[in-house]
Amino acid sequence: MNYADYKRFDFLNGSGIRHSLFVSGCHFHCKGCWNAVAWNPTFGKPYTAEVETQIIDDLNIPGIKVQGLSLLGGEPFDHPEPLTELVTRVNRDCPGKDIWCWTGFTFEQLKENPERRDMLRHLDVLVDGPFDINKRNLKLKFRGSSNQRVILVKESLKKGRIVLKVH
Repeated sequence: MNYADYKRFDFLNGSGIRHSLFVSGCHFHCKGCWNAVAWNPTFGKPYTAEVETQIIDDLNIPGIKVQGLSLLGGEPFDHPEPLTELVTRVNRDCPGKDIWCWTGFTFEQLKENPERRDMLRHLDVLVDGPFDINKRNLKLKFRGSSNQRVILVKESLKKGRIVLKVH
């Protein structure tokens, strides 16, 4: 897997101060995508064990209240194996940090695929659904089009129904 960018101290992609990993590769190719350069899976730099360790270390910087990690793309769920390893480490090694993820898949689609479901269960917040330029709304918080949902993952899995995050 390659990644297009890694942003430390990001205030835009989720609640609070975050670190954001933008993965490369996306098969959705949504019209109007703001990060179309990341559609190419070979764009950017290789994701390595050193990069993963840097993310974990950055989440645990003493004296700085980093709220969590955001996974964006490209399409994070096109890379369930390495990202499941990352989110597992975040859950284990970064107490109190949450994980947000943006995807073109729906929550329901992710639950149907065993590899993607395994990654999903480690997330706290999922912004799901493909960007739809015809439903674009710049006033929406954390999403680009009105078909997308901001889902509380653990609560949704526990209750067996979608639980939306109230902003």
